[in-house]
Amino acid sequence: MVYVHLRMVGLGLLTVRRTIQRNIMTAIEAQSSKGPMHKRIGTHSGTFHCDEALGCFLLKQTTKFSGASIVRTRDPEVLATLDAVIDVGGVYDPSTDRYDHHQRGFDGVFGYGFTTKLSSAGLVYKHYGKEIVSSLSGLPQEDPQCQDVYLAVYKNFMEAIDAIDNGINQYDTDELPKYVNNTHLSSRVGNLNPVWNEGDLSDEELMARFEAAMAMTGTEFVDAVNYYAKAWLPARSFVLNDLQNRNTIDESGGILLLTRYCPWKSHLYDLEKELGITKDNQVKYVVYEDSKEKKWRVQAVSVTPSSFESRKPLPPAWRGLRYEELSRVVGIPGCVFVHASGFIGGHDTREGALQMARIALE
Repeated sequence: MVYVHLRMVGLGLLTVRRTIQRNIMTAIEAQSSKGPMHKRIGTHSGTFHCDEALGCFLLKQTTKFSGASIVRTRDPEVLATLDAVIDVGGVYDPSTDRYDHHQRGFDGVFGYGFTTKLSSAGLVYKHYGKEIVSSLSGLPQEDPQCQDVYLAVYKNFMEAIDAIDNGINQYDTDELPKYVNNTHLSSRVGNLNPVWNEGDLSDEELMARFEAAMAMTGTEFVDAVNYYAKAWLPARSFVLNDLQNRNTIDESGGILLLTRYCPWKSHLYDLEKELGITKDNQVKYVVYEDSKEKKWRVQAVSVTPSSFESRKPLPPAWRGLRYEELSRVVGIPGCVFVHASGFIGGHDTREGALQMARIALE
């Protein structure tokens, strides 16, 4: 069994290394080609974690540290000679590029309303994130949209890494999560470390595993920036326009008709808050076309982005029914289905889905 497990570990590392070659190492090499490797970034030796692996990757994406090499050590004398030090050394000083968070009394947070204690990755992102987002997305740093992406990436990707590294529970007694964890990246990076009975590994093998962790975290960070810059951000204007016109769809304002399907959930909650929409006037149903099946959907809005409880689920009498039986109960032809939980239903046409939503509101 040990042999099988070690073989699987080896295969996993091989896969990651291939991913390095195909994906993120291309970006690292591109950065390295811009100049000689004269800068050195230090982090601790031994077991590695998601935060310093990502922090090292992030620094290497900056103009200042493009092409830098990584030194893994705990020797204070060696650390003192390096250009940047991450997650070791007991110092947080951005003026000298020291980004540790383990020292007594450290309680730094990202700001902008976030209260999660920062890890080393969060510290680097706080000071260099906007430059990196701008470089990856093509948005000028002074553009408000660059700021929007910068904050969205922190909320939906970076904050979980900070929280997990600092041992902060996602849930305590409150129903609402303290942070979003979409990736479980910290656990997957941890799995790249040697297992307990793997024996002593060479420094070269340990560095290869750390580089695999950098590649894994870097690939997913770049993916996150690309998503929030190229998919999430453009959707905001569509949702805002449709939200502002919702009373033309139904005078109650309880139905949001998407003129074009796009990622709407996070935008809806944010925009309702920004526009001062009260609980009584919140959107209850979102109607949109399923781009693949070319059918129309009526979806009940959940109480919170992570909740399975809807603000107003579709009527109990409709739930679990399909086609003719559902059409007979609803009272209009062309109904397709309603989920057993009442969170979503379908109709053949746009007007039919809107009618289902209007009846459900009553």
